Amino acid sequence: MNEQSQNWKQVNKRNTANLAIWTLAWTLTMAVVSFGPKFIWGNDATLSLIAILINTAIGVGMILANKRHLNGLDELYRKVQLESMALALGVAVVGGLSYSMLDAADVISFDAEISHLVILIGLTYLVSTVIGLTRYK
Repeated sequence: MNEQSQNWKQVNKRNTANLAIWTLAWTLTMAVVSFGPKFIWGNDATLSLIAILINTAIGVGMILANKRHLNGLDELYRKVQLESMALALGVAVVGGLSYSMLDAADVISFDAEISHLVILIGLTYLVSTVIGLTRYK
């Protein structure tokens, strides 16, 4: 293995670990924002606002870490990731708006929750990434 290939692997490993850390931090702060008002600080609006601002800042860090990760990938992996993200975005917009319209028109008997859309986006991204990786390998 040449030095350039070894260096790329180290950078990719570091970028992946960095993205994982930011994603974990964002997920943990999302849990704090979700459960804090009920279990920790008793619906204090100021503390909720602070927690949301921290979560948003960490979310921005996660987005930048994801961008750095994508920029460090080789062409094949970048292509798979971008195709998966494009499909997930399309499903989010079309599926999310359709889901919302079903709720607004009282076609469904329950409220359209954002958590349902997030799960759909995540599953779409995961499945399309696996399919893309198996297709190109």
